Amino acid sequence: MQLRTIRATQYVTALREGGSLPAIVAGDDLGLYVLKFRGAGQGPLALVAELVAGEMGRELGLNVPELVFVEVDSALGRNEPDEEIRDLLKASVGLNLALDYLPGSTMFDRAAGDVADAETASMAVWFDAFVMNVDRTPRNANLLCWHRELYFIDHGAAIYVHHDWETMLERAESPFRQIKDHILLPWASRLAEADERAHLILTQEKIEQILEQVPDKWLLREGEGLSAATKRKVYCDFFLRRLRASAIFREEASRARAQLV
Repeated sequence: MQLRTIRATQYVTALREGGSLPAIVAGDDLGLYVLKFRGAGQGPLALVAELVAGEMGRELGLNVPELVFVEVDSALGRNEPDEEIRDLLKASVGLNLALDYLPGSTMFDRAAGDVADAETASMAVWFDAFVMNVDRTPRNANLLCWHRELYFIDHGAAIYVHHDWETMLERAESPFRQIKDHILLPWASRLAEADERAHLILTQEKIEQILEQVPDKWLLREGEGLSAATKRKVYCDFFLRRLRASAIFREEASRARAQLV
């Protein structure tokens, strides 16, 4: 699905529980969105991870709130009294990324009795291991309960290997040992079925289509000398290698789960 582009018309409030100061904004389509700023400390690669991982999760059947491109004008928040927020808005003028705001949603909490079905949990564990997402733990679930459904949010910390291009492809066969901390691991009893289904869905063509949606400017870094097309190919090669080696991280997840039960 091609991402829509909207324009932010109102800065509503900052979400200070996020280190990058995401914010709720209103769009010119009258919707509310959680905006992730290109000028935040994590830089544009966090938006690349948010887009690529989020759209892959959606393809795999997980509920990911709609992602949209958001044009931020220099006038947005100009009356904001907080200097840090004003600086962030100034650094983010232009194209940013946001996800649909889910009013009334609550964070998934095992201590509160929240549970997941085996199919959803298994695909979520497989997916987060595949994209190397370190942010789906009891301490930081990034998993919302909304209308009795689970919604997967905040993928900016995924694909962390893309911060080092020289070793990115070498690390494609990582077992991703952090999967032992995944909040849904106790329910992930169908990892083999999730692996099989994911291979049918995440074709090279589908991966390339998702990567084509990433704006060139988010991929380019000053002084690096690599084109956006070259970087998309590196990403594609990384994911294809990771798919071929999926038995490695699937078995790691299975071992980690066996230690829980």
